[in-house]
Amino acid sequence: MKTNSCLERPSIIFVIVLFSLLFSPIFSLVNFREENETTMAGNKSKNMKLINDRLRKINKPFVKSIKSPDGDIIDCVLFHLQPAFDLPELKNKITVMVQPELPKEQDHKTGTNPEIKQLWNLKGESCPNETIPIKRTSADNILRTNSIPKLGKKYSRKDTQPTPSHEHSIGYIREGEFYGAKAILNVWKPNVTGLDFSLSQIWVVADVPTRPINTIEVGWHVYPNANSDNLPRLFALWTPDGYRSGCYNMLCPGFVQTNSKVCLGASIKPISTYNGKQYEIALLIWKDPNSKDWWLRVGTEVIGFWPAELFTDLHDHANRIDYGGEVYSATYSGTHTSTQMGSGHFQDEGYKKAAFARNLEMVDQDNYLREVSNLNIFVEKPNCYGINNGHSDAWGNYIFFGGPGYNPNCL
Repeated sequence: MKTNSCLERPSIIFVIVLFSLLFSPIFSLVNFREENETTMAGNKSKNMKLINDRLRKINKPFVKSIKSPDGDIIDCVLFHLQPAFDLPELKNKITVMVQPELPKEQDHKTGTNPEIKQLWNLKGESCPNETIPIKRTSADNILRTNSIPKLGKKYSRKDTQPTPSHEHSIGYIREGEFYGAKAILNVWKPNVTGLDFSLSQIWVVADVPTRPINTIEVGWHVYPNANSDNLPRLFALWTPDGYRSGCYNMLCPGFVQTNSKVCLGASIKPISTYNGKQYEIALLIWKDPNSKDWWLRVGTEVIGFWPAELFTDLHDHANRIDYGGEVYSATYSGTHTSTQMGSGHFQDEGYKKAAFARNLEMVDQDNYLREVSNLNIFVEKPNCYGINNGHSDAWGNYIFFGGPGYNPNCL
């Protein structure tokens, strides 16, 4: 009897151990999966809450919304509810609004300013008086940035690895006190790949050694990662600290819009065609001598202003003006990006075939528009994107610029 009992005990122990080895890992795995899925669901819920909180700050209550043929939704927001007035220091701008003093034109240089046309109001749609048009931001716009704080910011050289690249083809002036800039740009639809962007613009810059750059930038860009399409869009950008803060358009408090007809961030239509009709936009940034704020005019429409309080070194004046194109390539795969600049054709092809910026002017301390003098040109990789400059009675100082990017001479 003892022998049999001893034989039975190891058998029972063996079964218990075997059962434990076989099934406890399964129970642990099930528990792990349940815990992990719960954590992921919690993180997703937390992220969506952060996204929705950000959207509530950007997308203001509207009195009318307009569905654009390109899929944009343009909200007509009461002037006093726009994002800029979320900043307590700007609330006084609501009640003390005065019209700016436009820069004085030289009599013999006075010409027409091409009107901007945008897709959202081509068929006669408009925002009511006392409202401003703001392009609605979606959750998808935020998700594309992979970072809520980066929404509306221009990529800096540190944003993407391994070797992000900003390439420029610009005309520029230095060594002076500048109170604004003006140019007329033709509008194209360059091919843009991946996370890249391509733009044509003017820069008004305060660049003081040892301090972060202050800049106001206005023009058109093609930026699929930010806008979910490859349409050229009007944009305005500002930063007081080397692109760490500030933003595009109305994506953060700052720019105060006063115009109900032009929408920052909306697509431009029609656009130039190769060897065909050219469509242009006229851009003017200037510092109002009375309010000291930096104002923006597009065509003949005064759009709004950046309060002087937003800036440090640009609070008073700029010391650099740039005109031209830029391509940002987010990643490096061993070959140069095929993202185009301008029309995608080199500057030597000239009118109707290449991008240009003409009638390049600056605003002096007496609020006069003057032809730029001592215009220099600069390009990082002339086999990828190029530039040349010239002067004529009709165009004043001008530049042609652009290129295809990757080609047999640009690898």
